[in-house]
Amino acid sequence: MTSVTTAVPAIDYTSAKDGPQCVLHGDWVLSALAPNLREICDALDAASAQSAALKWDLCAVNNLDSAGALLLWRAWGRCFPDDLEMRDEHRPLFDKWTEVRLDFRHPRKPWSSRALAWMARFSRAALDHVRGGLGVIGQFTLDFFILAGHPKRIPWREMSSTIFNAGAKALGITALVGVLIGIVIAYQSAMQLRLYGGEIFIVNILAFSVTRELGPILAAILVAGRSGSSMTAQLGVMRLTQELDAMTVLGISASQRLVFPKVVGLTIALPLLTMWTIVLATLGGMLAANIALDMPYRQFLRALPDTIPLVNLWIGLGKAAVFGALIGFTSAHFGLRVQPNTQSLASETTRSVVTAITLVIVLDAIFSVIFREVGWA
Repeated sequence: MTSVTTAVPAIDYTSAKDGPQCVLHGDWVLSALAPNLREICDALDAASAQSAALKWDLCAVNNLDSAGALLLWRAWGRCFPDDLEMRDEHRPLFDKWTEVRLDFRHPRKPWSSRALAWMARFSRAALDHVRGGLGVIGQFTLDFFILAGHPKRIPWREMSSTIFNAGAKALGITALVGVLIGIVIAYQSAMQLRLYGGEIFIVNILAFSVTRELGPILAAILVAGRSGSSMTAQLGVMRLTQELDAMTVLGISASQRLVFPKVVGLTIALPLLTMWTIVLATLGGMLAANIALDMPYRQFLRALPDTIPLVNLWIGLGKAAVFGALIGFTSAHFGLRVQPNTQSLASETTRSVVTAITLVIVLDAIFSVIFREVGWA
């Protein structure tokens, strides 16, 4: 039994005196084309796009079948080029395709199939993120117990750096946003309360909304956009520059030196920022109440402790601590997913910020329902 060998199909693009020409060699049959079909299609398309006066020379083609003829017919735009040379025995293969109406566009799948495919991709990506996030949380828990048993290995300097960068450097923007939010709430509430003579209840509205909801939410959103993105970018750049690999080679735990201090630092810094935001928002509301309702500052401050129990402040600060840890885990998760290219760095940083803000809002809604059910509303 003899084996039949096929010559690899090849394309030579040259510039001759009479113009550019494309010379084909080898066996243009299905068995020879299949291994590199995509590359051959791209090469034919690139050659066809070079010049409208391109000369095609198929005389060096040893064998040609319907698959090879169809491939060339597609590249030529379903018509013969102006300058074409080929063997006489190959021409009937092309004449057959001239009698057939072909549509090379991919058929559009039904809506149901596309919806199912989208759901499958979304579910697969969501499960991948959940698995990666649980891995980050599990590694953090393991590092916590390891460092608790070896206090000298706790990265105090990195933790203090995170608290300073995410907390102290954010005092200005949180103060501005807090004051403006307090003014807006007080002004909008004053317009409605004045109609019913309930001006004094502006203290209740302002204190409750700022302490329980707006204070933690605003601080968390600002930290997620400001510090969360920088943490993701930092980890991503370290992966691009192979610093994480170098730390692993040196026996340094990247999770203990990078992830652990960021999560702990944000867990400490965000409640402090929340307290700062609550105070500034209350002062802004007190100023607006004085202007809009002629409420004296002393009356506002005297009514403030009686309008809202102290437990609401602790609830707000507790939520802020959870939000801080959540932002830290999210930033670390997306930072460690960065691939060695700049496009991945940009996309993962964007996803980190969007995901962190979304999770903060979702978690706040869950907390509201839970506190309502246990009677802490």
